[in-house]
Amino acid sequence: MSQSIYEKYGGFKTVSRIVITFYELALDSDRVGDFFANVDMPRLIDHQTKFISSILGGPASFSDDRLRAVHRGLEIDHGDFDEIIGLLHEALEVHGMADEDIRRVLSDVDAKRPVIVSAGAG
Repeated sequence: MSQSIYEKYGGFKTVSRIVITFYELALDSDRVGDFFANVDMPRLIDHQTKFISSILGGPASFSDDRLRAVHRGLEIDHGDFDEIIGLLHEALEVHGMADEDIRRVLSDVDAKRPVIVSAGAG
């Protein structure tokens, strides 16, 4: 049985660091930073750590229905989603993830685009 990306990079501790780096970048982003105003960041970091863990093959899982529900009403468009993908890419690089693994992770996150991007959003 092959090792998951989650296991390969050290599990929860590393994913937590990646998510913290991601949010540091996102909060500084002119494009998406405002999405995080007035948000309970410790709670969001906890949820995002579980989501990224699940994407990497870790123990958590998130249904598309749950993802859709938490993003409903945010009016996230494709440009916003592209920014998030770029920031996640940067955070994964900062923490030493191999290019091949980054491509796989970003592909898996991008597969959630239809669930997160608002219908008809530009």
